[in-house]
Amino acid sequence: MDLYYEVNGNGHPVVLLTGGADVRNWKFVACLLEKHYKVVAFDGRGTGKSPSPLEDVNYVEDLLSLLDHLEINQATLIGHSMGGQIATEFALNYPERVSKLVLLAPGLSGFSYSKEFEENIKKIHEAAPDIDKMVELLLSDPSYRVVTVSPHRNLMVQMLQHHMNRMFEWPAVKLIWPQPPAIERLGELTPKTLLIIGKEDSPDNLRVANYFRKHSNARIIEFPGADHMVNLTHPEELCHQITGFMKE
Repeated sequence: MDLYYEVNGNGHPVVLLTGGADVRNWKFVACLLEKHYKVVAFDGRGTGKSPSPLEDVNYVEDLLSLLDHLEINQATLIGHSMGGQIATEFALNYPERVSKLVLLAPGLSGFSYSKEFEENIKKIHEAAPDIDKMVELLLSDPSYRVVTVSPHRNLMVQMLQHHMNRMFEWPAVKLIWPQPPAIERLGELTPKTLLIIGKEDSPDNLRVANYFRKHSNARIIEFPGADHMVNLTHPEELCHQITGFMKE
């Protein structure tokens, strides 16, 4: 297994997935969960301490390989942002490996994001290779309005700077997602699912949550005063909801 991972605690396995960050994304959550569970946090291919991809990236199959390597037959998946997208895809394709599914402000393959979102992403790409400018533009998005005025702003900046530096190392590869996309299959989700999102997240991310509400059996919880980084700003409340859901 060439991916970087950390395992702490004992009990039922819980796997933490993230997208545009690294294991530091779970700094305040993992230490609470590992009091009760065996917690696995890892860096996706091309992020954190994991190697850059040499070919097209399939995050779902990478997760399967990690579970097999750790001899984990079934785990609760907790995915944040694109990590939530990965967790959803994995649960649809390997439902027997997922005991429960927890999604924090997840992405959703096949979802049509707004023109404003697409324009903001374009501006960020155009600012390359000025990483400081790219991070500044990204954090100006409404989905970070809470974390940017919190004590965790510096950690957020450090993770984004590191992630963008890593992405410049990538060769010309594509991300491979299972087909058909998850947006067409949400009704097929069989693991019990909890979706948590901050009420101050972006309109697009709130629309994704509403799509889950309408097209799946997911339980939706909205955190007032939280944005996209609920895992940094509200870890105690978040873990309270997660552990309650897992004990049901």
